[in-house]
Amino acid sequence: MFIATLLTNPDTPVLDRATVESLRNAWGGGDAVWLDPGVAAEFPLESVPANLWEAWAGLQSLRIDLAVQPSLNRKKRLLIADMDSTMIRQECIDELADEAGVGAYVAGITARAMNGELDFEAALRERVALLRDLPAATIPRVIRDRITLMPGGTALLATMRANGAYAALVSGGFTAFTASIAQTLGFDENRANTLLVENGKLTGHVADPILGKQAKLDALIEITARLNLTPEDAIAVGDGANDLAMLNRAGAGVALHAKPVVAAQCDLRVNHGDLTALLYLQGYTREEFAA
Repeated sequence: MFIATLLTNPDTPVLDRATVESLRNAWGGGDAVWLDPGVAAEFPLESVPANLWEAWAGLQSLRIDLAVQPSLNRKKRLLIADMDSTMIRQECIDELADEAGVGAYVAGITARAMNGELDFEAALRERVALLRDLPAATIPRVIRDRITLMPGGTALLATMRANGAYAALVSGGFTAFTASIAQTLGFDENRANTLLVENGKLTGHVADPILGKQAKLDALIEITARLNLTPEDAIAVGDGANDLAMLNRAGAGVALHAKPVVAAQCDLRVNHGDLTALLYLQGYTREEFAA
């Protein structure tokens, strides 16, 4: 059996009964269940519809996301998440670069790297080199003044952990940021790259080895093995090309507001919802969200 989920942004609840029932009838689905009126609904299916992506494309213009996934093992026991443009709205390296006066140039490299146009490791080293001599004290100020959480993250972490799940923040960014975000949101652990500092200033180098695409996949495999789980027990979320291996190996890999080239390679795509979409995709109702 499969489950079809329709959802939208909780701030603009545009999902109506007519839309849900029209799709359910067209696909011969079972009774619809409303997870959150106006925001998310689901219904069971016996198979994946042949016109799934045609229906998905039609709903995009209505600002509605659609996903079809197996009904078995939907509630996951591990959340493994990217940080930049996923758990937070910003790219940390772009914010540091702006402080160093090279923001526009670095942001261009970041966009190309996240779209898979550049080698991640080489692009990271090039960008970090441009941060040389930036005072290390800039980092906590950037976290305080420039970094904002992606909506829905607090509910996602609280709800999954309240239901016994483990949460890992695995980023191609920097430990100085992941440590703070992990503590704020309640992640159990965090992994990222380390900016090297000497005499209170960034050296323009990052510690080896670089945490990139392979390291994110390795983290998924290592953490599930340590917890006596399998990758199928995990839900992963990210937006960039360096997240793809992790997203495609997890039991549920969610491309959240992802670059088009990334979303095209993922079956679970959330373009309009916030991070609570990951709860609706697991079958949680709004009433089951933890405070």
